[in-house]
Amino acid sequence: MTTPQVRLLPSGDLLGAAAQVRSVYAAAFGGPPWHEPAQRADAYLERLAQDVLRPSFTAAAALGPDGRLLGFATAWTTPTPFPTDRCHPRVTAALGPGRTGAWLCGARVVDELAVRPGHTGRGIGAALLAAVTADVVDGRCWLLTTALPGGPLDFYLWQGWHRVDPGADDPAVLLGPRHPARARP
Repeated sequence: MTTPQVRLLPSGDLLGAAAQVRSVYAAAFGGPPWHEPAQRADAYLERLAQDVLRPSFTAAAALGPDGRLLGFATAWTTPTPFPTDRCHPRVTAALGPGRTGAWLCGARVVDELAVRPGHTGRGIGAALLAAVTADVVDGRCWLLTTALPGGPLDFYLWQGWHRVDPGADDPAVLLGPRHPARARP
């Protein structure tokens, strides 16, 4: 079995592979624990078209030996003030406005990480995560994921990420392995 190639992509390259991105997204998030309908993959492509315009946008792709997309990850710098769309209000409610601003604004957020089912457990997710966070000099990275059973929370903890929200509510807020706030109470 050949190890997939994981590499950073220029912003437009991920959009250029929109059909494959949609396929990976639909397959990765269509099953447990998300059970997202296939239409959510279309909505993701619409969001991605806007995300790639962010000046700090970064993306990585895992490609099989045949060039097929096996997984991808996207990330960018969290703006100030902290966003109020999607799940962001739950993050602020869990951490409080002070910690949210200090810990997350200006930090790189890993927005999506998806690996095609059948290719998980091979180090692809870890390589994608590393690819979109490795260049963050101060280590300030964070992400939001589900805490539902069967979800990726254990994967992120295994990669050295640390859960910082106060409870077992969903979603879970995690700081990267080198985030300076990890050492604070």
